[in-house]
Amino acid sequence: MKILIIDDERSIRNSLKEILADEGYEVDVAENGLQGVEMVDKEKYNIIFCDIKMPGMDGMEVLDRFHAMGVDAAVVMISGHGDIDTAVECIKKGAFDFIQKPLDLNRILITIKNATEKVSLVKETRILKKKVYGQEMIGESEPIRHIKDMIEKVAPTDARVLIIGSNGTGKELVARNLHQKSNRSAMPYVEVNCAAIPSELIESELFGHEKGSFTGANEMRRGYFEEADGGTIFLDEIAELPLASQAKLLRVLQSGEFIRVGSSKVLKTDVRVVAATNVNLMHAVSKGKFREDLYYRLNAVSISMPALRERPADINTLFRKFASDFSAKYGVCKVSLTEDAAILLRKYRWPGNIRQLKNVAETISALESVRLSGMSDKCVIDVDTLARYIPKEEPNLLPAKVSSWGDSENPGEREAVIRMLFQLKQDVDYLKEVIAKAGIALPSGPAIAPPEIPVNADVQQDWTSRNDVDEDPEEQEYQTETPDLSLKSANMELIEKVLRKHGGNRKAAAAELGISERTLYRKIKNLNK
Repeated sequence: MKILIIDDERSIRNSLKEILADEGYEVDVAENGLQGVEMVDKEKYNIIFCDIKMPGMDGMEVLDRFHAMGVDAAVVMISGHGDIDTAVECIKKGAFDFIQKPLDLNRILITIKNATEKVSLVKETRILKKKVYGQEMIGESEPIRHIKDMIEKVAPTDARVLIIGSNGTGKELVARNLHQKSNRSAMPYVEVNCAAIPSELIESELFGHEKGSFTGANEMRRGYFEEADGGTIFLDEIAELPLASQAKLLRVLQSGEFIRVGSSKVLKTDVRVVAATNVNLMHAVSKGKFREDLYYRLNAVSISMPALRERPADINTLFRKFASDFSAKYGVCKVSLTEDAAILLRKYRWPGNIRQLKNVAETISALESVRLSGMSDKCVIDVDTLARYIPKEEPNLLPAKVSSWGDSENPGEREAVIRMLFQLKQDVDYLKEVIAKAGIALPSGPAIAPPEIPVNADVQQDWTSRNDVDEDPEEQEYQTETPDLSLKSANMELIEKVLRKHGGNRKAAAAELGISERTLYRKIKNLNK
């Protein structure tokens, strides 16, 4: 146990050193703040006693320097002019305790005991956190080396980081590494999936609520920003945050202040914010779905995650890692790939990125290791076996050829456009009918319409000869004087196609077109004029 005493009064630091040395502790002393900082930079101490009032660099400045250096020792502040406000400020800055002069031996010894336990717990917590989320990023491809380098540079700072990438690319792992390598690693790390929280509860989850503030609020609850105080909060799927909540988040980023739901008391928090998204936030800004000022607040440092297909050199390495982890966890044979299988693994596009690769590796390990373990001491997967676990079909995300209007290679596109035009014409006809019945005169002017197209006589004869329906006088009166050539031909083409499809059955054709049989008859008659 090594202890450092920083105090400008020789009598205090020497007497305290003698007392602690008699208790079996190894003690060093520093006569001012600057000397103390230099000693801590060179030597590792478990507990540091630091006076507040000192010439040059005072105790508060020393505390700030220790925080910036990432010192994990328990710092105990001592002062002969202290008050409650001073003590609170020291604790907020990261001090373990505050002791007033004159120093009481029993109080000092109790503080040392508690500090020792705290340092031990911090170390254990750090080890556990490393096991939970402190996994290193796997891969040696150029994109991954670049990201690792950015993490090493950015992590020690409190700069906000925006992680951009598709689902399954490892955004959460980057956030965890940023926290683990930061000066806040001993403090809480809180992950929040903004998309998984109902919009009506998001503010309560982020900022907490008071008892009785809404139905179901049976007790006061601390929000994620309070829980993460002193540490890091990771806001995943940040684009899904409602606009009202975005405004409150902006206030936290600007001033560190927030208010619980149902309260008027302003609270403070000190957190580092790391956000992630799989959408283009600038596009969301242009659509009015995301605040521009919030975007620039979050995007102090941007890290873009590459898709797995953009780092093929890492695919086999990741597969081996996942297979090894599965083998160690469940005690099964560790699978490996033949050379041909490894090539197939690299050639696949992996639309689900690392998450999909992990699922495939675990599925193969679970199903094939048992079968192969009885045949050999090595569970080697060949290309045919691997092919069974990789989806054969996937959406074609490459640029596609756009066929011309008359190109028969893409009839579905033409049919869709015709159907749209047909619906548009139907809507226009309906509006004209309503206006006519209301006795409203339509404005004079050129009609938006060109000449007509004759309908195939043979087909027309067949249509009108089957399932005849008596003409309605009202239907007879409804005529379009100058039909549009494009719309009319499109209507006729669609009607003809649907009638052929149903063997001339107008009832079935009308049902598919979404119109009545009488309306279909009228359209055939009018379009043929």
